[in-house]
Amino acid sequence: MSKDELIGAIAQELRLLQQSFDAFDEAAAVRLGLNRTDLRCLDIVLGRGPLAAGELSVALRLSPAATTTVVDRLARAGFVSRAQDPGNRRRILVEGTARAEEVAREIFEPVGMAGADALTRFDTDELHIALDFLRTALRVHQEQTERVSRLGESD
Repeated sequence: MSKDELIGAIAQELRLLQQSFDAFDEAAAVRLGLNRTDLRCLDIVLGRGPLAAGELSVALRLSPAATTTVVDRLARAGFVSRAQDPGNRRRILVEGTARAEEVAREIFEPVGMAGADALTRFDTDELHIALDFLRTALRVHQEQTERVSRLGESD
């Protein structure tokens, strides 16, 4: 395969991988009785630990009011709780509950374990290349997200 053909094949596999991520997220959301935004919020809270509502709004790219609505739904479902920040009594932190940790063990940890197991076939140099590729892909994707978000701003 030529370099251009390899780049095209990688692009196609990335597209398929994104579709697979979307299908997995949809299946997880249905299993938990959540919508995709709620699932994304839960993932952020579980991945980053307790977050202030403002930080969560930025991470979700939602307004504070919309973030409050998402957190309210997750709290009612028993996946998050609100707690006062011990360092700043005016600040409220959103954190995952024991139920959320159970969900992580049941649904998300097996994916991570299967992925880690699949990566054992690669040597250290190949893993460095894979890591560099993923970091590059993430940076490009984030830049493109910003670009698309800015479209129409000058209208």
